[in-house]
Amino acid sequence: MAFTHLHLHTEYSLLDGACRLKPLVKRAKELGMDSLAITDHGVMYGVVDFYSLCKEEGIHPVIGCEVYMAPGSRFDKDAKNRESAHLVLLCETQEGYQNLIKLVSAGFTQGYYYRPRIDLELLEEHAKGLIALSACLSGDIPRLVLAGRLEEAKAMARRYERIMGKGNYFLEIQDHGIQGERQVANALIQLSKELDIPLVATNDVHYLRQQDAAAQEVLMCIQTGKTLQDEDRMEMHTDQLYLKSEQEMASLFPEAPEAIENAHAIAQRCKVDFEFGHYHLPDFPVPGGGSHAEYLRKLCFEGAARRYGKVEGKVLERLEYELSVIENCGYVDYFLIVWDFVRFAKDNDIPVGPGRGSGAGSICAYALTITDIDPLKFDLIFERFLNPERVSMPDFDIDFCFERRQEVIDYVVRRYGEDRVAQIITFGTMAARGVVRDVGRVLGMSYAEVDEIAKLIPMQLGMTLEKAFEISAELRALRQNNERARKLFEYAFLLEGMPRHASTHAAGVVIG
Repeated sequence: MAFTHLHLHTEYSLLDGACRLKPLVKRAKELGMDSLAITDHGVMYGVVDFYSLCKEEGIHPVIGCEVYMAPGSRFDKDAKNRESAHLVLLCETQEGYQNLIKLVSAGFTQGYYYRPRIDLELLEEHAKGLIALSACLSGDIPRLVLAGRLEEAKAMARRYERIMGKGNYFLEIQDHGIQGERQVANALIQLSKELDIPLVATNDVHYLRQQDAAAQEVLMCIQTGKTLQDEDRMEMHTDQLYLKSEQEMASLFPEAPEAIENAHAIAQRCKVDFEFGHYHLPDFPVPGGGSHAEYLRKLCFEGAARRYGKVEGKVLERLEYELSVIENCGYVDYFLIVWDFVRFAKDNDIPVGPGRGSGAGSICAYALTITDIDPLKFDLIFERFLNPERVSMPDFDIDFCFERRQEVIDYVVRRYGEDRVAQIITFGTMAARGVVRDVGRVLGMSYAEVDEIAKLIPMQLGMTLEKAFEISAELRALRQNNERARKLFEYAFLLEGMPRHASTHAAGVVIG
């Protein structure tokens, strides 16, 4: 027998999950597990890193998400529709992965109301290649069971099975010692027999080890703006949300061994692979629909004539060499795309920098006015930018005036289409001073006391708590002699570096 955790929240279930990706995968390996899933709340921020780390450790990655289901339509956004239900979706196939991406994105762009939500209609449109689990006590079926509405629970289970397809919907049983879980599990075991819908056992993993439960409570208090002393704070009421061993999971449900076996069987069905190192560059719209390479050549020769006068000798030789490398490496469109938005900025008097980094070594970039440094004059090497022996994506470092940068982004959106251009995400993390202040507030310490401690951490770039303790004898003494400070640092060390919030990156744009 083998077991796989299929319901798991990493640090990317922001300020809720406390499983850091690297230690998570290592812990799964220590426990002898050959597969593991990621199912963060409503988002897929961590799936690529999770996949890569699993592959490094020889663990089969299962890609998923615990989505929020709107009570009615995802478009209904009023107080009556605030309470969304949970549903775990796992990708069985590549098509399933594409469908999950679509669902999660639509949750933000169409259904967002306090949380990114989807609905049954959308799920039905994009159910192919996905496996669904009925989720925790916040799932539709468990809620109906707890409300004593068993016939409605049956009808809802049948509806989910019809949407997902026979064998692709599972009734999920859990037992963390939380009130109501045993009642729900017993009802679902009975429903499974009546409806011929299979069971699956999961643990609602939020942290790695049992002793991490307290740190996760602190994390949730940071999220909700509460202190540990607040009686009305959101609590888990258990210390069982950790990465349990197969033996621990099997002991929870001796009456349903198939639920343990199904967890591993589902994981083996889920086969999604990510392709790295292969670029899908967008097509540049060439005027008149001619050859892209010829159009780049024309622009480069016209630009070189403006820069140098006559295009001959070293200029011609370098230009011909670079153009052949650019074409052979498949980066003609890349040069055209960059030339186009730099040209737009310059035509509209939006300040643009002269170009930084290895891109300044290209005479083509200089001719196209992407850069303003003459590589011949300063003897700059093109191969540092693009090397035919070791083909890697070229990289232009371009600076736009921050006050008018959005105009350039808007131009790119108009040029390539709203459905093909997106700004990337960035995460604010809990840095050394910040995490001390956050944890101190949650522990109910006074602002003055926490401020005094935080100010002992040196203000240096890349400062960590570990470095701070090496540097500051005062900080070391405080941890040794002050019980409240010791507790603060204990939690701060566990939470330092975790993502705190997500926001839009100021300048990172993807054109697809």
